[in-house]
Amino acid sequence: MNATDPNAQSIHGVNPQTLVEKIMRNRIYSSVYWKEECFGLTAETLVDKAVELSEVGGTFGGNQQPTRFLCLLLKMLQLQPELEVAKEFVQNDDYKYVTVLGAVYLRLVGKSLEIYTLLEPLLSDYRKIRRRTVMGWEITHVDEVVDALLHEEFYLDLSLPRLVDREVLERTEGLAPRRSPLEDELDAASDSDSDSSEDEKEE
Repeated sequence: MNATDPNAQSIHGVNPQTLVEKIMRNRIYSSVYWKEECFGLTAETLVDKAVELSEVGGTFGGNQQPTRFLCLLLKMLQLQPELEVAKEFVQNDDYKYVTVLGAVYLRLVGKSLEIYTLLEPLLSDYRKIRRRTVMGWEITHVDEVVDALLHEEFYLDLSLPRLVDREVLERTEGLAPRRSPLEDELDAASDSDSDSSEDEKEE
C-alpha cells in the first residue's frame, strides 16, 4: 500500500514519493489516517478525501505527526494522477483546501513554466485557510501559501524543488511578465476616466 504506482513516471529524475523526505514518509506511513483512510484510494476517490480537508500543514504536535493534508499529498505523489487533475484542483472555486493541495502537488512535480502559469493567478485568491503547525493553529490565506511556494525553498515541512527564475523564463520560454492586480485596477480606472472624458467632449 506504500508503493508508487508502477505506471508513474519519475519526477525530477526520482521516484515521486521521494520528493517527501524519508523520515516524513515513514511518519505518514505509520499514521492512523494513512492506514485507515488512504488505503485503497484511487485518483478518483482521492478527490472525495480532498474535499473533506479543513486545514493545511506539514506536521503538528510535539511528536510532529503528519497532517491529513500531508498524507493526501503523499498519496497524490504515489498515484501520480494526470496533470489535468492537478490543474482542476488548482482552478476549482468551491473547495479552497483542494486548491491548495493541488498547488503544493503541482509545485513539487510541475515544470517551472507550468508552475508560474498555473499558480500565479492564485496570488489574487484571498480566501482564509487554517494552517496547522507544531505550535497550534494559525490563519493564513491562499495567496500567502502560493507566495511561499513560489519563493521559499522549504515550506510545510517539504523541501521544494528548485524553481527557474521568472526572468529567465520570460527571456527563454516567452512567459509573459506578471501583472499585479493593482496594475489591472489602475488600467481599468484609467480606461474609465478616458471614457468619461470622451463622453464629456461629445456632450
